[in-house]
Amino acid sequence: MKKMLCAAALGLPFTPAPAFAGIDDTINNAIAPFSNAVASAIFYSVPIAGTQFPLIVGWLVGAAAIFTVYFGFIQFRAFGHAISLVKGDYSHPEDAGEVSHFQALATALSGTVGLGNIAGVAVALSIGGAGATLWMILAGLLGMASKFIECTLGVKYRKELPDGTISGGPMYYLSIGLAEKGKARLGQFLALFFSICCVGGALGGGNMFQANQAFQQVVNVTGGDASPLTGFGWLFGLVMAMLVGFVIIGGIKSIARVTEKIVPFMAILYVGIAFFIIAQNFSNIGWAFGQIIGGAFSPEGIAGGAVGALIQGFKRAAFSNEAGVGSAAIAHSAVITNEPTTEGVVSLLEPFIDTVVICTMTALVIIFTGVLDNGLTGVELTSAAFGAQVSFFPYILALAVLLFAFSTMLSWSYYGLKAWSYMFGEGQVAANLFKLIFCIFVVIGASMNLGPVIDFSDAMIFAMALANIVGLYILMPVVKQEVERYFAKLKSGEIRKVAATA
Repeated sequence: MKKMLCAAALGLPFTPAPAFAGIDDTINNAIAPFSNAVASAIFYSVPIAGTQFPLIVGWLVGAAAIFTVYFGFIQFRAFGHAISLVKGDYSHPEDAGEVSHFQALATALSGTVGLGNIAGVAVALSIGGAGATLWMILAGLLGMASKFIECTLGVKYRKELPDGTISGGPMYYLSIGLAEKGKARLGQFLALFFSICCVGGALGGGNMFQANQAFQQVVNVTGGDASPLTGFGWLFGLVMAMLVGFVIIGGIKSIARVTEKIVPFMAILYVGIAFFIIAQNFSNIGWAFGQIIGGAFSPEGIAGGAVGALIQGFKRAAFSNEAGVGSAAIAHSAVITNEPTTEGVVSLLEPFIDTVVICTMTALVIIFTGVLDNGLTGVELTSAAFGAQVSFFPYILALAVLLFAFSTMLSWSYYGLKAWSYMFGEGQVAANLFKLIFCIFVVIGASMNLGPVIDFSDAMIFAMALANIVGLYILMPVVKQEVERYFAKLKSGEIRKVAATA
């Protein structure tokens, strides 16, 4: 996330626009007690080796490790096949669904690639040291298995509407799948719990937080406190809301058409600059990897040495790729396919790109440029690392933040809409009402300092994992049957590449 993650975990401040300070304080004071209680419960942490370890991270990473073993390290065995599927080698346009494998992957990635990749990684390194990078990569690799199981289930239990549109995600596989297992009441409760949390997370962490931090980054690169934009967050939010509204009014197909262009562009832009910086500091490569490996296993060091590095790395990966949260399964459910396993395989690439590639590139830039010990943290540390090489790179970083925030809002508008529709019906009136509310919240997020609101909404995002992973454990055997059936058909030649059938 966010992408989206707890504002405190990111270390990013929320600066209010002066004109709204009174309203801001009123909202904060009213919501803070409830918000703090919920956030404290969801992000409950225990002290380990001098640093705090959120139990929700253990819930996510532990499940990822179990799924990895249960499915025989599927993320490595099926990686090559995932590339083939994204290329369209096995795509059949006549299958049910609304978007291609590539579009579904791009939409899901747009919801996870964001501020967590830029600012969150810097926080992890400033606390856990360079060694956090190695554990972050490991957790990202494990998370690929979680994405695989939840996205396979998303397609298997999706709902095709009379007009050809698709609704899917944890709401449906929790309610329908668990009912098939004789646990209907549990499934209905978990599906409703997930939906409520998803709507809350979409409006906050997937919307207001993104708009707020995008505006703050624009202010930072245009003069900071002296910026002529200071106090005009509402105008920035209004423009952003109009752009978001223009895209989301067309549904998942419109969102997918935009994200399939934005995501590759912003990923290539960001990773390309990172590669340039690393190449310019190539003489430091031995030293940098020595810092990463040494820090990962050193018994001493900042924030608990090896244990502290492990915790920060696992936390960053879990907060960044959202594997196990269930959000991405909503986007992947709309894919054009009649084989649920295919989208599970495609989704393997999401944590790999988000965490193993993009988060790692951020970490390497910070380590290679030697700015890790300058006392900065968050997006300021990442910006300093980029600016250490070329003075105008922070402006490109600001562009990346804008693109990341915009694409995240697009994806989370869809996630929130599908959860909203599950609770209130698939009617167009209900859908339009949610889209209007979502756009209004863009303006609010850019204009106000909504710390407690954001803390609450981010807690909602990770509360989704409480319901989702319970369902994943129960439905693991169902996915295993799907996987075995699919790969047997692939091996026998019953499923062949499109070109081979022509």
